[in-house]
Amino acid sequence: MRHPLFVTLYLAGAVALAGCDQNGSGEVNRAFRDVNVVDESNLSDIMLTVADPNEAVAYFQRTSSDNPKRIDLQRGLAQSLIRAKRPVEAVPVFAKIVEHKEANDDDRVDYADALIRAGDWAKADKVLDQIPPTFETYKRYRLEAMIADSNKEWKKADSFYEIAAGLTTKPAGVLNNWGYSKLTRGDFTGAERLFGDALRQDTSLFTAKNNLVLARGAQRNYTLPVIPMSQVERAQLLQTMGLTAVKQGDVQTGKALLRDAIDTHPQHFEEAVRALRALET
Repeated sequence: MRHPLFVTLYLAGAVALAGCDQNGSGEVNRAFRDVNVVDESNLSDIMLTVADPNEAVAYFQRTSSDNPKRIDLQRGLAQSLIRAKRPVEAVPVFAKIVEHKEANDDDRVDYADALIRAGDWAKADKVLDQIPPTFETYKRYRLEAMIADSNKEWKKADSFYEIAAGLTTKPAGVLNNWGYSKLTRGDFTGAERLFGDALRQDTSLFTAKNNLVLARGAQRNYTLPVIPMSQVERAQLLQTMGLTAVKQGDVQTGKALLRDAIDTHPQHFEEAVRALRALET
């Protein structure tokens, strides 16, 4: 008894769709286009955030080749190549983006970033020079600081690092980079202060912890700083301190620190064991 009713409803729906096709096909097509745009936008966001980077590259290569004039898809491809650690391939994509009529200064900063990752520091410097000084972003000044560092322009580097740190709510990374710059210059006190500042912003940043130990060790201060650390981190930092002591010529102190690292580590600490054996033989 239910089949005739189902057929009737089906036919009514078909008639309604036919009416739409005759009278409002333009509206229906526009509605489908809107849905497709929303779906594509959501998919692009997913590809740029949580998707596997190489899968994202394949997706944006396909969609940008189908829509070669769309700068958003070119940006997605370039950013995905960076996420996939393929900066050399990203560089020509960014070069094409910055020539697009809809390109902006953010695109030029991203281009400079890709050039630095690919090892072309001189070209990155030229790209940043083309951006007006009124365009002030954290990423722009972080890159400016890195380039100034590479050119050993220390005053400019310090100025750019300071500006960059003030333009972000999460300055730990740039403070760590600034500290490492001071470390390479031999300003160990200044480096130690900046690594401490970085850790006050982010206590989980192990790179800053390790660098802090390097700065203290360079001053022949072989005690670990009072900072949050796990047992594994403590062992790793003791190893860093021990190797720093050896480099400073304090071999016996270095050996003792390596033994402490081996004893502290909750598991077998192969790297410290190898280093200690090498010193003892």
